[in-house]
Amino acid sequence: MAALHLLTPAGFKAGAAAAGIKSGRQPDVALLLCDVTATAAALFTSNKVCAAPVKIGRQCVAGGKLRGIVVNSGNANACTGKQGERDALAMCRLAAKVAGCEARLILPSSTGIIGQTLPMEKVRRGIERAGRSLGESAKHAAGFADAIMTTDTRRKSAAVRCKIGRESMTLAGVCKGSGMIGPRLIAAGRHATMLAYLTTDAKIAPPLLRRCLLAAAEQSFNAVTVDDHTSTNDTVAILASGFGAAVESPRAVKVFAAALDAVCQDLARQIAADGEGATKMVRINVHQAKSERDAKMIARAIANSPLVKCAMHGNDPNWGRIVSAAGMCLAAFDPDKCTLQLQGTAVFRGGQPVQFNTAAISRALAAKEVVVDLRCGLGAASATVWTCDLSKDYVTINAEYHT
Repeated sequence: MAALHLLTPAGFKAGAAAAGIKSGRQPDVALLLCDVTATAAALFTSNKVCAAPVKIGRQCVAGGKLRGIVVNSGNANACTGKQGERDALAMCRLAAKVAGCEARLILPSSTGIIGQTLPMEKVRRGIERAGRSLGESAKHAAGFADAIMTTDTRRKSAAVRCKIGRESMTLAGVCKGSGMIGPRLIAAGRHATMLAYLTTDAKIAPPLLRRCLLAAAEQSFNAVTVDDHTSTNDTVAILASGFGAAVESPRAVKVFAAALDAVCQDLARQIAADGEGATKMVRINVHQAKSERDAKMIARAIANSPLVKCAMHGNDPNWGRIVSAAGMCLAAFDPDKCTLQLQGTAVFRGGQPVQFNTAAISRALAAKEVVVDLRCGLGAASATVWTCDLSKDYVTINAEYHT
């Protein structure tokens, strides 16, 4: 059986082109189109400084219907005033011409340098070329994934297929994100960005699709951080063609939500693993917190601590940095009641360190995935946040990005 990809769900095509927005001959403009008007939902950055395509995108998806998405990389079209909004609308019109639909049914996205207006002649040529290259193969899906990247070092994709009654449904997605990652996505209504695009052939009503996407994002994209810098352009969008199984019954909703959770969490983990300069992904699990809010707050405090992230880079089992990061946030926390494990080995319990083999744990921390487990002993709430280590390369990338 062929591997699943973004265009496996029935009814979707994609195209990409190198328009010269990014240096070199890299693809930097892409289209994702549905053969029919799709049910759609999207979430956007909560940053008060939001890009022009975010402002326009909120309007486009408000009705719960879209025909497609147009994306450019290399230029964020952020902090570009009214001209930026006119350019985002022009992208919609150009893509709509390819799709044969109204401009309001196209969602625009951009990622890249902040504060520069789009080179619209390049964008126009790119959209036209992407339109001529439309297809539904794995190659076309890969081209779309390549075209949305900025500082990413690899494509990021995930997909699942499942049964709902006697019918099947496929759900797939791609994303980009490596730096400027600290999404705080909310419902509609080389700077890096978190962008994710999902397709499904499920038949589902817009309000239900929005609820499922918001719930899935909270446990995935909103639970990943590289530098905790919420981008001006963060966008997650899903299009449902309706050619597959219907999502109506409580059981069908449960199956769909589980599939969406699986794909979104897979993509979120890939973002953490590809953090700028990262050598490893770090999963922070907080258990037995007083409340879910506290669990998330503690996990994020640990994940965002530069001291913790540097220790992870050096394979240093520095439990003091982790416990103190948990204690400095506003969540309920009592060190005398907590237990901390690194890679499955206890290093701190009941307010004091536990004897452990430092060299052995240091070797374990050299793995590509590190797991930090903190049990608070205050309740039953849990949360997970994915992050990465902090290396010299992160500083280099971000010191030299603009200049």
